[in-house]
Amino acid sequence: MEHDIQTFSLVKKFGDITAVDNLNINVRKNTIYGLIGPDGAGKTTTMRMLCSLIKPDSGTGKVGGLDIVKNSEEIKKHMGYMPQKFSLYGDLTVIENLEFYSEIYQVPKRESKEKIKFLLEFSSLLNHSYKLADQLSGGMKQKLALSCNLIHTPKYLFLDEPTIGVDPVARRELWKILFDLREQGVTIFVSTPYMDEAERCDEIGLMYQGSIIKSDRPDNIIRDFDKHILCIVSDDIYSLKEAVQGIESVQDVYLRGEELHVVTANMECTKNIIEESLKNINLDFVMSENIPTLEDVFVNIVKSRAEMTYGKCN
Repeated sequence: MEHDIQTFSLVKKFGDITAVDNLNINVRKNTIYGLIGPDGAGKTTTMRMLCSLIKPDSGTGKVGGLDIVKNSEEIKKHMGYMPQKFSLYGDLTVIENLEFYSEIYQVPKRESKEKIKFLLEFSSLLNHSYKLADQLSGGMKQKLALSCNLIHTPKYLFLDEPTIGVDPVARRELWKILFDLREQGVTIFVSTPYMDEAERCDEIGLMYQGSIIKSDRPDNIIRDFDKHILCIVSDDIYSLKEAVQGIESVQDVYLRGEELHVVTANMECTKNIIEESLKNINLDFVMSENIPTLEDVFVNIVKSRAEMTYGKCN
């Protein structure tokens, strides 16, 4: 199996804080790999090391077989990197931004003209090409930022939470572009806080406190989850939560929108106990068993790991 992006016991510290801790990742060629984790998990630091923007304290990584430390300048020629806050030039038009980045990446003029036309059509920005970047919507700005990173036809694309602050329609459009790029042979490494986006990746890594705690295809991670999820709806959701979380067989309780999700290893027993408990306090409710989502699994894994860490500290 050919891997395009790899890390080998990668470590990065900032003073007393270990941002990335003995990290090992393998990303298959021509796939979309999603790095998922809470704020402070180490996602951005990992991406910046892979893009040769900061050096690891120990360990190393490879992009396209090139070492991220020894071959940093060569790697940059073949990759595109879109940080969380990509700097477009607001007083330049869409097409002027693309021309500017074409010059930065030293794309030949004849090739640049054809590539800009292709990218404008590819990203649905053709009708907006003479607008100033500051006049674009959030979604259009992200598509322009992505197009600027594609001007030199990179083999590897690194995107750090590219859809933050973007409306749902623009998010779908951006992901359609990513799927098209994958079909064209680009290997994509993306971080995202959105679980619905994580499910679109070919493989994901769940990151917590600088380490990958679970890595696999999203459907495999959900299928391997060995617990049950009970979904309960009530007009008094907070009283409901207080009543349920004291039940011994309940392993976790958390709110998702207007629903209360209850995690248990023994579904029938827990369901019966909850029904009796809620009847005793005259609380109206509707309860059903839910198929676990990636968000349910992710929340449970992170909480379990946090409890293990806290236990060790005591």
